[in-house]
Amino acid sequence: MTNIAIIYFSGYGHTAKLAEAVIQGVRDAGATPVEIRIPEDGVITDADWAAIEAADGLIYGSPTYMGNAAWQFKRFADASSKLWMRQVLAGRVAGGFTVSASTVGDKGETMSWLMTFAQQHGQLWAGPGMLPSNTLAHTPADANWTGFSTGLLAIARSDSSTDQGPYAGDLEAGRLYGKRIAELAARNAPAIAA
Repeated sequence: MTNIAIIYFSGYGHTAKLAEAVIQGVRDAGATPVEIRIPEDGVITDADWAAIEAADGLIYGSPTYMGNAAWQFKRFADASSKLWMRQVLAGRVAGGFTVSASTVGDKGETMSWLMTFAQQHGQLWAGPGMLPSNTLAHTPADANWTGFSTGLLAIARSDSSTDQGPYAGDLEAGRLYGKRIAELAARNAPAIAA
């Protein structure tokens, strides 16, 4: 069975809610999700590192704070240099997601950084592969209404509770993205094992 590690930090719960949708998509693909929520100090356990090494695919997530990933995620990323030195994660499918309060909110900067992080590890970055919902008839209830193509971008307004954000369309896009990454990782797994 394909294992997908979903590694994320969530400050206010909105990124965790989006991670839940991604995890559901991984399950929908028949894969096993391995949830690794980065704690407030940014330090994950040895068991988490072992799960990351064993994963067939990885999905990274962080809120966008001040134009980039949260420092807790960056601390995890810096600590991953031990895996980088051995190229443990090379060749594995990877993707990413982020949430901010604004429609744009510099989420693209965070996504670009997540892609760079995955590329440093030699991973195969996969975007959502879904068309944007960009007509006048579309609303935040439609998947990919923000029109992303590099990774999963979601909005949770600054005064929204986790019941109010991210929007329904963002959550559906998250489910579809998790499913896509799991399916791509399952196809790629024989190449990694070889």
